[in-house]
Amino acid sequence: MSKSIFQKIIDREIPAKIAYEDDLVLAFHDINPQAPVHVLIIPKKPITRIAEARPEDHTVLGHLLLKAGLVAAQLGLKESGFRLVFNNGRDAGEAVPHLHCHLLGGRAMTWPPG
Repeated sequence: MSKSIFQKIIDREIPAKIAYEDDLVLAFHDINPQAPVHVLIIPKKPITRIAEARPEDHTVLGHLLLKAGLVAAQLGLKESGFRLVFNNGRDAGEAVPHLHCHLLGGRAMTWPPG
């Protein structure tokens, strides 16, 4: 099985503007931003999508959410607000089969989305 683009970013085979990194997750700025701030937060463990996460993935998934809040604060979004989005499957707009969280902010968001 070939590596996803996100695995190549984790492995430093493709450059990215990194916003945060630790042993479990990597956060980097999206190259096609949909908001003034658009960061992707991914687990380093390859999990295809949220619907395929397993009970043993709860630690990395919880860690990812906590770090999303930290990254949002570091990027100045704590007071104004931000949105976290997980796409699961083609109809949801999933483009890369590696679980990822979109952190969007820097403008007012509309509801309902998309």
